[in-house]
Amino acid sequence: MGERERFLERTGTFAYPDLALYQVARFFIVAALEMQSVAVGWQVYEITRRPLDLGLVGLAQFLPGVFLFLVAGHAADRHDRRRLLNICYGGFILCSGLLLALTVRGSRSVHFIYLVLLLLGAVRSFNWPASRALLPELVPAEYFSKAIAWNATTFQAATILGPALGGVLYAANRGPGLVYGTATAASAIALVATLCIRSRSESRPAEEMTLHTVMAGFRYVWREKVVLGSISLDMFAVLLGGAVALLPVYASEILKTGPWGLGLLRSAPGVGAAVMAIALGKWPIRRRAGLIMLWCVAGFGVSTILFGISRSLLLSLLSLLLVGATDMVSVIVRAILVQFATPDAMRGRVNAVDMLFIGASNELGEFESGLTAHWFGTVPAVVLGGVGTLIVIGLWAWLFPELRKVDQLHPVDNVR
Repeated sequence: MGERERFLERTGTFAYPDLALYQVARFFIVAALEMQSVAVGWQVYEITRRPLDLGLVGLAQFLPGVFLFLVAGHAADRHDRRRLLNICYGGFILCSGLLLALTVRGSRSVHFIYLVLLLLGAVRSFNWPASRALLPELVPAEYFSKAIAWNATTFQAATILGPALGGVLYAANRGPGLVYGTATAASAIALVATLCIRSRSESRPAEEMTLHTVMAGFRYVWREKVVLGSISLDMFAVLLGGAVALLPVYASEILKTGPWGLGLLRSAPGVGAAVMAIALGKWPIRRRAGLIMLWCVAGFGVSTILFGISRSLLLSLLSLLLVGATDMVSVIVRAILVQFATPDAMRGRVNAVDMLFIGASNELGEFESGLTAHWFGTVPAVVLGGVGTLIVIGLWAWLFPELRKVDQLHPVDNVR
């Protein structure tokens, strides 16, 4: 082993300066969005006291992606991904600044908040495919699996700090203004970090933007059944089993805590996911990756049911820790499968499809949670969602035998 190889072995993926800058930017932007999400959720529920309005928070962020994801994916495959990321981070600064301005003006209308969230959803539509497609350009292929694990760890660290800090700042300030101001500053730090990245996307053939070219990502995912199975499994499992939108209701009405309790609840899945990401970075999945993924998603459903019936803050936090840990296995396996299975020229469009599926699971899942809570009550909505996740697992194990049979996670055996 040469001196450089030994150095890389000791320092890991952060031996690459552009990757380090990418991770710094990702940490601050995710932390900003997470603390902002806590503030928006509590503020909206404080104004209306209706779970359905919490669901509309998710819907407002999801809808722009439905109309823009094809264009966003095409842009990520045609233009410099780093430059696109810079523009998106500028958009995040604008959205946080608008929420801060509404708070300073004393606005009590949720409609203006929803308008800002629509803009935020549009920015996220372009951010996701550009960010995901840029990552493989920052490290050699042999270090990409470690880069994925570090990327997941960075993300989860931000999802731990962001909500907790958001809850504390909201409680200390007795309002969302300080949270939105901090989110604006964190987004600005992320922008500075991406501006320092030196890597430029390699020149790619400039395909004309037609329906055929923008739909190429859909066609590719449909052909690759392992990729289709993994991203659709995550979509339906989290769509049904996600309880994030209802955490303000649990914190306020069931567990009887304030914004600080909401911050803890929002951070708990991130803690579990971060621990799992670190564990998988040290002890990666060697064999039977598909079966392990299916069993972990089943664990996600069981943990969701346990959270739904809990009346104890400690048990609720433990349940959410397990939710995050089990979900992280699915996240890492899916990320490796999608990136290794996809040619570079297609990564933007395929990641845009992945973004739509994830948006459906997260933001549309929040709307589903708010709607079912409006119909059946908060606790039944969460429990039924967990049961639905378990049903999805059984169906996907039968519908996608290719996914069940995935063994080792590396570029060759994964995808064919």
